[in-house]
Amino acid sequence: MLDDLVRELVGDRAGEWDLAGELPEDVLGELGKRGLLCAQVPVEHGGLGMSSLANGEFTAFVGSLCSSLRSVMTSQGMAAWTIQRLADAPQRREFLPRLAAGARAAVAFSEPGAGSDLSEIGTRVRVEDGHAVLDGHKTWTTAAHYADLLLVVARHGDAGAVVVVPADAPGVTVDRVADPLGCRAAGHAHLRFDDVRVPVSHVLAGGGQPLPMLVTTALAYGRMSVAWGCVGILRACLAAVTGHAAVREQFGAPLADHQLVAAHIADLLVAERTATLVCERASELWDAGSPESVVAAVLAKHVGATRAAEAASTAVQVLASAGARDGHVVARAYRDAKLMEIIEGTNEISLLVLADHAMRASR
Repeated sequence: MLDDLVRELVGDRAGEWDLAGELPEDVLGELGKRGLLCAQVPVEHGGLGMSSLANGEFTAFVGSLCSSLRSVMTSQGMAAWTIQRLADAPQRREFLPRLAAGARAAVAFSEPGAGSDLSEIGTRVRVEDGHAVLDGHKTWTTAAHYADLLLVVARHGDAGAVVVVPADAPGVTVDRVADPLGCRAAGHAHLRFDDVRVPVSHVLAGGGQPLPMLVTTALAYGRMSVAWGCVGILRACLAAVTGHAAVREQFGAPLADHQLVAAHIADLLVAERTATLVCERASELWDAGSPESVVAAVLAKHVGATRAAEAASTAVQVLASAGARDGHVVARAYRDAKLMEIIEGTNEISLLVLADHAMRASR
């Protein structure tokens, strides 16, 4: 039923959204009010209470249609998960029902001098006269263009903090990223905070931890969501290639009958199945509350992103001129998948995390 709803909302319009760089308000509004932008929010807070596995498959389906829309879902879910993990009970009661009812949120990590090394975050929050006062600059915040609330990762003294800031608060500036390579309609934006004041209750109570711990909490959800989104990209590429190879003829036979093309099709299937199985295992660990879920999410994201980037390149190769135009599903996949190798931890960071895990496990 959810797939049917999204299929009806998106239809064949993802290409035009990509070219325009904008998602329609009615689509975001409909998914938001149904709680589908952050479907894992618990029922007691007005959400759907989906498992990671169920939400993962839904995320993959959305990602197969439109990676920009899936990116907004990732952002919203990451914000909700951060509040679930770091907020106290009154803060959860204040913010989670709003997100489940359709208020949109984005999580601001990266800065001009803090990308993979988020220990270099320079945005700061201080408490003054009963208010939290925020100053700083964030870059490439996904979905910030659409956001009602911004969850800002900042320094608070010698520790870290996450501050919930209304996007229209005085002192907040939101500047769209011009012509991003991929996920062009995902609402990427740069943010400035100049003496922004919010109630001190907007500083999530779980702050006070080292910055890396705060960041890891939010990124765990983001990595899972991106991984499932990459499964969607893989499925879209496989469908486009098999559909094309069945009807396009060269040298008197369909492309699928040529062995080199058949090898490409097989590689795409292996990539999709591999990424799906890794994501399923990661979601099962997540749903079981296993401490292994953090590393499993990194593995799923790395496998999904690398396989999606490879598969998108293969899909463009097979479709050739038929897919080499802006807005086409495989052209979008080619650009979108490359960003998946960068966001929520680059391939290189993922490899470092996985290598460290392997060394610890061997001791």
